[in-house]
Amino acid sequence: METALRLFRERGYEATTMRAIAAEAGVSVGNAYYYFASKEALVQAYYDRAQAEHEAACEELLATERSFAPRLGGVLREWVRVSEPYHEFAVKFFKHAAEPSNPLSPFSAESSPARDAAIAIYRRVVEGAADRMDAELRAELPELLWLMSMGVVLFWVHDTSEGCRRTYRFIELSVPLVDRLVGLSHLPGLRGVARDFIAGVHELRE
Repeated sequence: METALRLFRERGYEATTMRAIAAEAGVSVGNAYYYFASKEALVQAYYDRAQAEHEAACEELLATERSFAPRLGGVLREWVRVSEPYHEFAVKFFKHAAEPSNPLSPFSAESSPARDAAIAIYRRVVEGAADRMDAELRAELPELLWLMSMGVVLFWVHDTSEGCRRTYRFIELSVPLVDRLVGLSHLPGLRGVARDFIAGVHELRE
C-alpha cells in the first residue's frame, strides 16, 4: 500500500498500474492481486488505515475532555496531524475522490466502512459532551459534523501554507461558531429553527 501511494503521488493514479505497483514492491502480480483486487482496493485500505490512526489519536482526548468545543476541535486537529504525511498524495488524488460516481468518493457505497467509522468518532464527540443541546439535534449531529469535516478536508487539500497552518486556523475559527449554534439549539425560541433544519436534512437525505 505504501508503494502504491508513492507511485500514485509520483506518476499519477491513472498512469500507475497494478503491475507497476507489484514490481516496485518486489512481489509478483498474482500475489499483489491476491491481497488487493484493484487499485481502488489499495486506496480503500489506505482510507481504513488512516481512519484507524485518527481514532487512536483521538482516544485520550475523548476519554478525558467533556466540553463539546474542545472535543470537536481536538478531533479535527488530530485528523490534520495524522493526515499530514499524505498531503501531497491527497492533493494529486483529490480529483478522483471528488467525482460523485467514483467508488473512491467518501460518499460512495464502497467507502461506507471508512465513512461509518468516521461518523462514529463524531458520535463519540457528541455523546461524551456534557453541554446542553436540543435532543433531536444531538441525534443528527454526528453525521452533520462529519459533513463539516469534509469541508475541512477540502480546505486542507488546497492549503499550501507551511505545516497546513491555515487549516488549523480554519478549525480554530469554525469550531466556536458550531459550538455557539449547538449551544443555542435547546433554547425555546430557537428550537423551532432547529426542528426546521433537521426536517430539511431528512428531506435532502431521502
